[in-house]
Amino acid sequence: MRASLLLGTIAGGWAAPVLAQQAAAPAPAAAAQPATGPATPSPAPAPVQQPQQRVIRSIAVQGAQRLEADTVRSYAGLSPGQTYDSETLDTAIKALYDTELFADAQIQGADTGNIVVVVRENPVINRIVLEGNKRIKDDKILPEIRLAPRQIFTRSKARSDVERIIELYKRQGRFAARVEPKVVTLDQNRVDLVFEISEGDKSKVRAINIIGNNQFADGRLRKEMYTRESGGFLGFLKSNDSYDPDRLAADQQKLRAFYLTQGYADFRVVSALAELTPDRRDFVITYVVEEGKRYKFGDITAESELRDFKPEVIVALAGMKKGDWFNAKAVEDSVTRMNEAAGLLGYAFTEIDPNYDRNADTQTMNIAFRVGETPRTYVDRINVSGNTGTRDKVIRREFRVNEGDAFNSIKVKRSQDRIQSLGYFQEKLEIKQEQVAPDRVALNVEVEEKPTGQLQLSAGYSSLERFIIAASVEQNNFRGMGQSLSAGVNYSRYSKSVQLGFTEPYLFDKQILLGGQVYRRDFNSFNFIGNERNRTYSQGQTGGGFSLGFPVNEYVNFGTRYTLNFDKISLDKTQFYSDLDGSGPGGLVCDPGKAGQYLCDEIGKRTTSLVGYSLVFDNTNGIRASRGQRMSFSQDFAGLGGDVKYIRSRAEGVKYWGLGRGFILSARAEGGYVHPLQEAKRAGLDPIRISDRFFTPQLRGFDIRGIGPRIRRTSFNVDATALEEKGQITDALGGRAYYMGRLELELPLGAGARNLGLRPSAFIDVGSLFKLRQPNLVNFPGTCFYVPTKEGVTAPAAQVLANGQTAANCAAAPTDTALSFSPGYREEFLGNSAKPRLAIGIGVNWTSPFGPLRIDLAKALLKQDGDDTKLFQFNVGTAF
Repeated sequence: MRASLLLGTIAGGWAAPVLAQQAAAPAPAAAAQPATGPATPSPAPAPVQQPQQRVIRSIAVQGAQRLEADTVRSYAGLSPGQTYDSETLDTAIKALYDTELFADAQIQGADTGNIVVVVRENPVINRIVLEGNKRIKDDKILPEIRLAPRQIFTRSKARSDVERIIELYKRQGRFAARVEPKVVTLDQNRVDLVFEISEGDKSKVRAINIIGNNQFADGRLRKEMYTRESGGFLGFLKSNDSYDPDRLAADQQKLRAFYLTQGYADFRVVSALAELTPDRRDFVITYVVEEGKRYKFGDITAESELRDFKPEVIVALAGMKKGDWFNAKAVEDSVTRMNEAAGLLGYAFTEIDPNYDRNADTQTMNIAFRVGETPRTYVDRINVSGNTGTRDKVIRREFRVNEGDAFNSIKVKRSQDRIQSLGYFQEKLEIKQEQVAPDRVALNVEVEEKPTGQLQLSAGYSSLERFIIAASVEQNNFRGMGQSLSAGVNYSRYSKSVQLGFTEPYLFDKQILLGGQVYRRDFNSFNFIGNERNRTYSQGQTGGGFSLGFPVNEYVNFGTRYTLNFDKISLDKTQFYSDLDGSGPGGLVCDPGKAGQYLCDEIGKRTTSLVGYSLVFDNTNGIRASRGQRMSFSQDFAGLGGDVKYIRSRAEGVKYWGLGRGFILSARAEGGYVHPLQEAKRAGLDPIRISDRFFTPQLRGFDIRGIGPRIRRTSFNVDATALEEKGQITDALGGRAYYMGRLELELPLGAGARNLGLRPSAFIDVGSLFKLRQPNLVNFPGTCFYVPTKEGVTAPAAQVLANGQTAANCAAAPTDTALSFSPGYREEFLGNSAKPRLAIGIGVNWTSPFGPLRIDLAKALLKQDGDDTKLFQFNVGTAF
């Protein structure tokens, strides 16, 4: 009995968990019931509801317009005879939505087995319209939109396109841009998709904060960055004050590069955070930096595996001294110098590695330069590509190295500059080096040609010439052979010209320049009567000449020329001629009283036969030079035939310094002298004709022809006072000598102003024009005239007074006559002084949309009696 009870107890213990699992009841609770008393029976567990399986009897499709019913059924994955349950139908609906063809999908008849699939198709896009975009044009936005006409419209794709448009505006700095897609319903289930764009203003950088900088002020560090804070003077010209994430990363590199030049080798930017302001219009950028210790240069050593590139030479090229503050830029520059020096020795691919040894305890940086073994390199071949109109030889002849020559990096760079200076190709041209063997290199230059012909009709206005009209045609790469052909005509109030020229830079494929030109020029001089300009003499010049030039070395060129001119100087007979001898109209001669003896002496025809030469040194780095110098000396000898004889000498020099940060300083000096080789025809006449004299320099702060020798004629009233209105005439006569000096500092502006073509500068001009023989002056005294007041009365002869006498000195008028007085005039010779004229000022060159514009505001500080000053000057032209 005891054994039976024990077996029953064990069996009950095994059965309890099984019953608990079947009933899904907690087993411990059942086991925890006390054994005393009768057991309470538990309720029977409810059976689990299994999905009801049915069979699809039929499938119908409703709402499909473009799609066939079978296509909809295939997308749903349902077919007659298939068993289904609720999960099967849910999967079918999800599959229909995944096709993105339907705006709505439902399944009906699930309880009967006669399934009806009800769909509403997504519409087809008829067209895509952009509204509100002004800053970014349609042709920039439409490529970013993936939806297109005749595609199925879905809201998810429209949202993706909105995000892409907003991203495009963010790249333009417009983080406040908003885009709202709208759908215009059309017939046949078509829609127009309209993107309404609110561009917003550009998101500016309101402030740049720097935390952790102890050695340099915030303002000093901001100057090193590409990004600028918005606002300030001329803030509207800035283009780098908008937020740009890419520029933010570049600014961190700029900060690090600056600190490395100041000796802080451990500097790092801990974090850079850009936050939108609460109004979501601008950004505030915050940098957290860690400056670290400042290091000095320690030992500078070198080792070289090149036999002819000695370590002592390498150390000398480094240019760094122990004890100087560490400068990473100086190390980079020294490596560049070493590579250039190795290139001169024929090593094209020299490996020069500066090894840094930092000692934090002594705060020194030891530099060890290691030059690896490199074979001497030779030019294997020169490959030219991309030139469709320019012949190969035009490019190849500018190379300073030939195939088979030892490689020379300086000559390769010079070759690149010479090809670039031709002006036939794109600006960023590069000669690439390709190593084809351990000791061979190929030089590859791929050019992109640009138009070299110009057909231009221009008009403009200047403060001197008034309206200007010019037409010209020029081909700088005629026949693809580098030849120049030009023709032009110019017309203005004071000058007219027409010219035709041709230049062959490589005669017979030799580096010999041959050019020629013919021209006709007409110039009308002017004087001042009060504040008005008036024409005086006219000069017509017909001539031509040719030039010949060749290089002396890489930077020095020599040229010679010959010119033959036929000149004629004349005066308006109706204005300056009189019948002085009373012989009638046929006896009109130049009246010194109207024109001045100095102009009457210049009338006539002359033939000038001129031969000259020029010597030019130029190692500047382009048209808008920022470094280098250009010097020239030229002389012209007149007297190889012709009517005039003289020697004209001129010298000019200019030097450029790039001061960094966009500042460019230039210093210019020039001067000239004309030495006569014949005597004047008579006293009071200069041996150099007015058309052969200098009228330069043009000093800002003074008017055109505003300095130098001149005649001032002053008319007097009856009381011997000068007439105020049109009582003074000034004629500029030019001089035989001049000098000029100019110091100019080009000021940098932001990228926006540079893109507009603005280049401001501050300058100091000094110079003088002088050395002219004083002409014969005419001083005309006043005259008393007696006019009869009654018929038959005879008036006495006119009474000519002594110079300076007034009407008070006239004799009393006889009876029945009236007295009248004709005022006289006095001529003065002024301005013939070598004393300097000095002016300071500011100016700006602007490459405007309507042509080049130069504006100068200058104040003359030193001047001479008779000089004509001018505070404001401008010159502008346009092309159309």
